[in-house]
Amino acid sequence: MSITWTDHVTGRQGFLVVDRLVRGVASGGLRMRAGCTLDEVIGLARGMTMKEALHYDPQGRYIPLGGAKGGIDCDPRDPAAYGVLVRFLRAVRPTVENVWTTGEDLGLTQDLVDRAAAEAGLVSSIQAVYPLLDDETAARRRLADAFAVEVDGIGLDELVGGCGVAESALAALDRAQLPYREARVAVQGLGTMGGATARFLSRAGLAVVAVADVKGTIANPDGLDVEALLAARDAYGTVDRAALRPSDAELPGDAWLSAEAEVLVPAAVSYAIDAANQEAVTARWIVEAANMPVLPEAEEALAARGVTVLPDVVVNSGTNAWWWWTLFGDIGPDAEQAFAYTRRAMRTLVDRTLTRAETDGTTPRAAAHALVADRLPVIAERFGWYR
Repeated sequence: MSITWTDHVTGRQGFLVVDRLVRGVASGGLRMRAGCTLDEVIGLARGMTMKEALHYDPQGRYIPLGGAKGGIDCDPRDPAAYGVLVRFLRAVRPTVENVWTTGEDLGLTQDLVDRAAAEAGLVSSIQAVYPLLDDETAARRRLADAFAVEVDGIGLDELVGGCGVAESALAALDRAQLPYREARVAVQGLGTMGGATARFLSRAGLAVVAVADVKGTIANPDGLDVEALLAARDAYGTVDRAALRPSDAELPGDAWLSAEAEVLVPAAVSYAIDAANQEAVTARWIVEAANMPVLPEAEEALAARGVTVLPDVVVNSGTNAWWWWTLFGDIGPDAEQAFAYTRRAMRTLVDRTLTRAETDGTTPRAAAHALVADRLPVIAERFGWYR
């Protein structure tokens, strides 16, 4: 199902795509960025179907949903953006009430989505899943309590996705037997996902040597002070340059791509690495924290020269899974439990994906697709093909 909506006030367009239903429900975030297209949202919705299927555990309380996605073609910094968001949610309200569970994505925070959803007359942005819960009151309280948890002043919901991305990178390093202290990382984007990923990798012992935001790239071959940079961010992940040390360099925005690092983490926008600029990559691994940051022709060229791309459908699936692990009761509203469960699940998934890639002689993305192809019929047989 595909919906294209045009705002009668601003002329901005919004898109909603439901790729697949499981038990009548689909899951996927809502993004807002200038230039967002229907084709982009279609690809993201398909990716959500894959992320859900990859986390299927027949023994778990969380049963994966179908995949969906929403997108609005508007700069989130535009003064008119909030009104567009409210009107979009009001327009697709019946879908949110009955089919589509959504939340924050690129350009939007969960607080903003929640506020706009309430103004649009919705009970919650995830209310479509409530009929599937054994005890709705307890489940909603558990998720609310989890969102209230903070670690070092940062909400658990803003950290768990980066924990999953970092663990994915660490799993790859471990398979290659590369000590963490010998690995360097460059991160594009220091927002929710990129910032948390940088924090977890830095605390694991890796040197974060470059980070990029809208103002450019901040670099230091000896390693950046990640905690200081995170403390100096604004709401959009832009770092106040006054927090830089004398040894930190300010470089052009694309300098993160060619940084001397073993691991690259694109954690900002889609389509960041294309057939042309992939030639600048010297890293051994690209870990896709953002959705669809590496174009197919770029990935083909990277694979030909030995660069492994860990795909978004695996790497950044932890945030979505955490919501449902918590809501369905696989874990409680506790940070250490959430991090431990996320690390275990992501490491298992990455190892399974890389093993399949080695066995089949394919890329990790092709291996992830193969795992999904194996699991979707199993899920469909249990819950139905068309509902």
